[in-house]
Order: sequence, then structure tokens, then C-alpha cells
Amino acid sequence: MTNHPHTLDALAAADAAELTEILLEVCSSPRWAAAVAEAEPWSSREALLAANAAATAELTAADLHDAMTGHARIGRPTAGDATSEREQVGIQGADQAVLDELHEANSAYEAKFGHVFLICATGRTAVTMLAALRERHPNDPATEAEIVRGELRKINDIRINRLLDVP
Repeated sequence: MTNHPHTLDALAAADAAELTEILLEVCSSPRWAAAVAEAEPWSSREALLAANAAATAELTAADLHDAMTGHARIGRPTAGDATSEREQVGIQGADQAVLDELHEANSAYEAKFGHVFLICATGRTAVTMLAALRERHPNDPATEAEIVRGELRKINDIRINRLLDVP
């Protein structure tokens, strides 16, 4: 994600291609980015966050898959990606045994659901993410898809707020 701030006015002034690029940094689902862009102009931060919630609620299974491709595997932030590293800061300093368990649980989850385990990792430790992964693994695909949708909305909210706040 870029490290320059955007005001709502700056986002509104962006041409369609630039706005899409900025929104795809928040969420890699093209359908999400298009839906949020269509909700413009946003009268406030809250309106932009509401556009996120509405767009996320309408994502199909394929759209959710597109969104998840933009997320690193929990326990393995993408090296050099400041967003991934910042969001998964809770794994830093974790015991290697916990990281190994997280890797194994991720593999089992991915084999069952066909995508990465998506969780809003901000503020979570490796141990709490492992516990959540184990708790969610027994879910059926439909239940898990709705949990993923909720987690994605939270992640997007954090990223939108950061987009508007980073100095």
C-alpha cells in the first residue's frame, strides 16, 4: 500500500484508473474496487467505510477468492510488503513451535477450503490466530465464507482508515 495520505477530496479528484489502483491496494477484488468507486462521492470517512461494507456484502465466492489473493498466509507475511508485515506484526517473536503449528493448521485449512485463512490479524498474536484457525476449521464452506466476508470488511476498514491517515 502506498505511504502517502489521501483525503476524500484527493480520492474524488483521482481519475478512474488511479482511483481503481488505489482501491485495489486496499482490496484486490476488482468487483469490490468497482463497487466502492461507484459509491463516490463519499461525503465523509464514514460514507467510504459504508461503501466498503456494502461492497463487501455483495461479493460472490469468486470475488472473495480475488480478495484473498491479496493477502499473505497467516504466519508468513510477504517479505518487503509493509502492509503484510504491519498487519501480521503479532507473529514477531512467536515461538517456533507455534509458528510450525500455524503452518500445519494453515495447510489443513487451505486443503479444506481452497484458499488462505483470512483473519483480521491486526492486534492478534500468533497464538490467538492459531486458536481462531483451529476454531474455524470445522466450519462448513458457507459458514466460513460469511466469516471471511466479515474479516475482509474489518481488514478493508483498517486499510481505508490508514489510507486516509498516513502522514
